[in-house]
Amino acid sequence: MERLHGEMPEATIELDHTNPLELLVAVILSAQCTDRRVNMVTPALFKDFPDAQAYARATPEQLETYLKTLGLFRAKARNLSKLGAELVAKYGGEVPLARAELAELPGVGLKTAGVVSMHLGGERAFPVDTHVGRLARRMGLTRELAPDAVERDLRRLLPSESWMQGHQLLVWHGRRTCFARAPACERCVVADLCPKVGVAVVKRAPRTG
Repeated sequence: MERLHGEMPEATIELDHTNPLELLVAVILSAQCTDRRVNMVTPALFKDFPDAQAYARATPEQLETYLKTLGLFRAKARNLSKLGAELVAKYGGEVPLARAELAELPGVGLKTAGVVSMHLGGERAFPVDTHVGRLARRMGLTRELAPDAVERDLRRLLPSESWMQGHQLLVWHGRRTCFARAPACERCVVADLCPKVGVAVVKRAPRTG
């Protein structure tokens, strides 16, 4: 983690947001979708739906027009409508900070709840998305497959004050170097520490001429 931080000291969440509700919505929309794509649709969405009440009043069909370029956009539209209604009914339109409360909201799972809670200063967490899970297993930090089990192992390895940074570093490293299909081990700053679990050795053809 020290090496990764030295390589990527600017690592932070890449979803654009200016308040807790925008963060929550953006993380929900990022499921099976790139942050870049989410950031392309959220400016108009956030402008027209500035609070939980606006989402609660909207129909899924109205929200779909903003989300149609995203994967699973119909399900996400339904969840945002339900999310607004639940935030209004249970929390006065505010976003709760507790991870357990967040995880019970429509469209919010354990990973999303962890990301939102830790960034809002609610609870320390080490959320496990596809990048974190893949790198944790590849680096030999866990043998688990279930995200909650992977998170338990990662939390045992690092002090709690380093969990958020550790999460973000693994996400960035997974997006920039340690790719799923063909990791760029030749330019990885932790290559000599990594057991490369599950990484196939690629034999390159010798140059001729």
